[in-house]
Amino acid sequence: MSISKIGVAGCGLMGAGIAHTCARAGFTTFVTDKNQEILGKGINRIFSFIDKGIEKGKATLEERRTVEKNLTGVDKLEELIDCDLIIEAVPEVFQIKADIFQNLNNILPARCIFASNTSSLKISNLAEISGRKDKFVGIHFFNPVPVMNLTEVIKIEATKPEVFAEVLTFIKAIGKTPIVCQDSTGFVVNRLLTPYLLDAVRAFEARLASVTDIDTAVKLGLGYPMGPLTLIDYVGVETVHHTSEIMENEYHLPQYCPPALLRRMMDKGWLGKKSGKGFYVYSSTGAVGNDDELTALMK
Repeated sequence: MSISKIGVAGCGLMGAGIAHTCARAGFTTFVTDKNQEILGKGINRIFSFIDKGIEKGKATLEERRTVEKNLTGVDKLEELIDCDLIIEAVPEVFQIKADIFQNLNNILPARCIFASNTSSLKISNLAEISGRKDKFVGIHFFNPVPVMNLTEVIKIEATKPEVFAEVLTFIKAIGKTPIVCQDSTGFVVNRLLTPYLLDAVRAFEARLASVTDIDTAVKLGLGYPMGPLTLIDYVGVETVHHTSEIMENEYHLPQYCPPALLRRMMDKGWLGKKSGKGFYVYSSTGAVGNDDELTALMK
């Protein structure tokens, strides 16, 4: 396999998780972010995640040493010049991603493969502006990346078969199970997941049950490991809202229309676990349903 050095553009929740996973698998990994605070927090998040795993017996000191050895944070795109594969993990906004790829295309050698971790945008549209359609793929990881096994891998008509084969080999080498998807907005998982999450929000808006009871109903009644409102908090309220908007604009179907409550939560800065408040209020002692404030927000 010719892929040995990985560059991750973006060190937020997803970018940090992708960088962690690649470094843990033994790949020389560089992660960058134009926001130095986000870069620092992202790298700290990686080692905090590992340290908590060690405490729980789910990670080892050897894993920590491996990540320390293979992972480097850099503050300029130019420092990714030796990478064989670049994985973009910046916010789910087309123009932000487009700017990153155009800048990277001017910097990196022609052999470098480009991949986007987009969860909803069309890969063909990003590839078109990248300057290297034949070496462009989608690699959609799931949060938390070090734990979640599935990866959606998307090729377009212009993607060279040998490039796609290399990417699939890489995905397996980092311990993930790839599924091959057509270039369709939302791919497989989000096309099915988004209506489910939005219906859970609508159930709360209709006051069918409390936040905790809706999640408990899904966990015990459907056998899901996590309730939908908890999942929204983990993914990020703004991410779910933005993804649903993209899919509604693409498919023009009511099941993708974001409920008003999500927008109101965004306006309040209640983005979920990352902000300390969403459908739940988070503290060092755990999480409790945010029913009263959410109900007031709907009035």
